[in-house]
Amino acid sequence: MTSDSSRLSSPGGSLHPDLATWIAEQRWFSGKGGTPELAQVGRWRPDGAAGVEVLLVHDRRGGALYQVPLVTRPAVPGREPILTVQDGAVYDGPHDEAFAAALLTLVSAGGYAGGTGASAEGEPAGGPPLTYRSSQVLRGEQSNTSIIVRTADDTGADAEPVMIKLFRVLHPGDNPDVVLQTAIAAAGSDRVPRSIGSLRGSWGDGATGHLAFAQEFLPGTEDAWRVATRAVDAGEDFAARARALGQATAEVHRVLASALPTAEPDAARVSALLASMRSRLQAALEVVPSLAERAPAMDAVFAEAAAEPWPLLQRVHGDYHLGQVLLVPDRGWVLLDFEGEPLRPMAERSQPDLAFRDVAGMLRSFDYAAGASREGDPGVQHARATEEWAASAREGFLSGYQEGIGASLDAHRRLLAALELDKALYEAVYEARNRPDWLPIPTAAIERLVSLGA
Repeated sequence: MTSDSSRLSSPGGSLHPDLATWIAEQRWFSGKGGTPELAQVGRWRPDGAAGVEVLLVHDRRGGALYQVPLVTRPAVPGREPILTVQDGAVYDGPHDEAFAAALLTLVSAGGYAGGTGASAEGEPAGGPPLTYRSSQVLRGEQSNTSIIVRTADDTGADAEPVMIKLFRVLHPGDNPDVVLQTAIAAAGSDRVPRSIGSLRGSWGDGATGHLAFAQEFLPGTEDAWRVATRAVDAGEDFAARARALGQATAEVHRVLASALPTAEPDAARVSALLASMRSRLQAALEVVPSLAERAPAMDAVFAEAAAEPWPLLQRVHGDYHLGQVLLVPDRGWVLLDFEGEPLRPMAERSQPDLAFRDVAGMLRSFDYAAGASREGDPGVQHARATEEWAASAREGFLSGYQEGIGASLDAHRRLLAALELDKALYEAVYEARNRPDWLPIPTAAIERLVSLGA
């Protein structure tokens, strides 16, 4: 069966209203609370995959460009379609084996998929082509859709499972998740999952960008947030594991600094980074007025950071916290999701930055693990124990990181404090708007950080 997306369109280029309604209900839809006004930008089709097409649709109202794989087939009992058409039902592609199999072939073996106003080309990482066996979609993700694919090699024997991350919101330019993880894996580090391949798309008037990324899937693992929160709840010291995490983080930073371009922290770059910190301070003061009395002290932290020597700027993780790390048996800590902060423009996320931003992000995450435990048991004795747990974890992480980079952080103490303060201000805005009961976690950190320079 074939599908013709023109049947999903109405005169003037707007897509079927049922498709817009469905997109508005998805977790990856960025225009929360509204209904998109969709127009098709292009579509591409994998060769030999009957009924499969991938639409690139622009939300005229919200401005985002979405990737929407669709599969048209006879109605499947018990399976809810996005909409119905004359010759069948239209389903979300990642949940259908026809699309998942075609996607696996493109990323692991390469190939070109043409279309109208858009196309796609597979970019294998160098391993053998893989054959599809079965697949399932991971639940609970926000900005992407991840498909776990069970595979076979060219002899028909079971091969390692693969996770294919389908990017739902598209941007022109290389996706940092693809670029950074591929570079780290290619350098021989096992601190990231091994790369299988990626899918690059073209659309519009010459725009290109990544559509999907395939990597080694690591079953039977837990993310560091679960490991850490279980430890703090049980009163178990986390310093040794935090130290190992610091060493793993330093290893990744060393690889990125050697594999990808770096930049001098010249006056223009320092000024721009400080301006972004001060803009976050102003945003926090508007949302959390109680911070106003500490505003001069916070600005002083940023000024002191500018007076310190800055290291070379390099590519970094960009959104680093305990949820971005897996504990893998017999392998240790493995880092994931190098896309950076998803709300920042792609071009900005791809610029060299301070590696200490990742360090600051993880230090804040230890505070959050302790804070989450206090939410469950607000007693004074438990609160004191969680604060001691966080301090021990922070100290262990910094010790491991310094060992990993082979240098002390003493010369950059104020710069690290400024970056941690910058992150805490971002958190304060988020908590004030979404979880007011958690606002004391970042505000306590702000108090501690401004007191360091007092």
